[in-house]
Amino acid sequence: MIFKHALRVYYEDTDMAGIVYYANYLKFAERGRSDAVRDMGIDQNEMKAAGLVFAVKSVQAEYHKPAIFGDELIVETKTSKLGGASLEMSQWVRRGDDLIFSAVFRVACMDAGGKAVRFPAEIRLKLQESMP
Repeated sequence: MIFKHALRVYYEDTDMAGIVYYANYLKFAERGRSDAVRDMGIDQNEMKAAGLVFAVKSVQAEYHKPAIFGDELIVETKTSKLGGASLEMSQWVRRGDDLIFSAVFRVACMDAGGKAVRFPAEIRLKLQESMP
């Protein structure tokens, strides 16, 4: 299943050249992942109260075309791989049919002490249900 998050590029998102500053695509991706997880029925505030969080372990990113002020973008997110304590989420930022940015994020389930822990059964099930 692909989750979609719409956003608009604001002046604050751009650099001196008037294009989206490269690091801001990571913010856009974070918003897309957060919305995707919420749409899966996973409440990250409840996770935190239970002493668990999702933490990005690594990201592999590629910039395809620039986005500029005023562009309307769509962040697409899908869970592409699920392990015992980590998952991979593939993401694409598009402007219409144009691919602007793509990335694969490896995300771990961590306890309050920063140690990777297995996904609780109910979270694992929701993640599995979101996969193709």
